[in-house]
Amino acid sequence: MKKVLTIILALVGVLSIVFLAMIISTGDEAVKVGEASGTVDSFMYLSYLILLLTLFFVVIFTLKGVFSNAAVLKSTLKSVGAFVILALICYFMAEGVETPLKDGGSLSEGGSKLVGAGLYLFYLLILLAGGIMLLSGIKKMIK
Repeated sequence: MKKVLTIILALVGVLSIVFLAMIISTGDEAVKVGEASGTVDSFMYLSYLILLLTLFFVVIFTLKGVFSNAAVLKSTLKSVGAFVILALICYFMAEGVETPLKDGGSLSEGGSKLVGAGLYLFYLLILLAGGIMLLSGIKKMIK
């Protein structure tokens, strides 16, 4: 199975290089004007298909691995639950204010609140990761 996957990955890599060369050879002006839109569009659809297939297999094999072991499932559910709780805490901490954008549109209050919550969650996760690394380093130094 590993050899088959390696061969498939090699083929996809070579095809990607060939397709990239074909897109680059059409030139920037041809793409901007729309002369090569058929070529670029077909490659974009192919890349979307490859992305969807990759995501499908990642989800399938991840779920297979999670549901194959009760301990792994329990640990995964705890981690996802903790992340959801942190996300909810950050969402309720964030403030939403309708904001005008540079292009003349406006960001709604809800959208602003989601952006703020995402930033708070990002900073909180950075602090947690740093704290865990610091504690791990201190434990190793003590031992």
